[in-house]
Amino acid sequence: MNTLLFIRHAETDLAGRFCGQSDPPVNERGLRQIENLLKKLSSESFNAVYTSDLTRAFATADAIATAKELSPVTVPELREIGFGEWEGLSWQEIESHDQAYARRWSDGYPELPAPGGERFDAFQSRVLTAVERLLAVPSQRSAVVVTHGGVMQVVLRTLCGVDEQEAWERTREYCGSFLYQPGGLHG
Repeated sequence: MNTLLFIRHAETDLAGRFCGQSDPPVNERGLRQIENLLKKLSSESFNAVYTSDLTRAFATADAIATAKELSPVTVPELREIGFGEWEGLSWQEIESHDQAYARRWSDGYPELPAPGGERFDAFQSRVLTAVERLLAVPSQRSAVVVTHGGVMQVVLRTLCGVDEQEAWERTREYCGSFLYQPGGLHG
């Protein structure tokens, strides 16, 4: 049975903003987070390293793969949800631009997308399809999946039965992780 270690990418200069499918590089703090992550994973073994194709995830995955003498495999479906016109903005900037829509979005999420953004049901579908594909790789026992907070929240809520608040808390930390094996959450 395959086990997937989900890891959130390292920090960027867009931390605290709607980063979504924007593509900033990892910042200095993020580089230190990767170093600490590599220490934590030093005694672990993996058959594969998968990653979103966005720079912040790929940089994190590439460091892990290099340390484990593997090559990272990009999976574009592991990208964060697209926030459309809100990409790169803070919540305060969003509210000051269109307070009424921001309030409707906050009350109606996940049914209401950001203006020009990806619909949540489409996002969730692509994430779950990608995860099922990774779980079905026959020669793989254990893999790392470097991705984004929103992707990890979908896995936690949908596949692990974790409520929305716990999923949010478990995915806030850059380079934070959880272990998933079909049938539930481990650690």
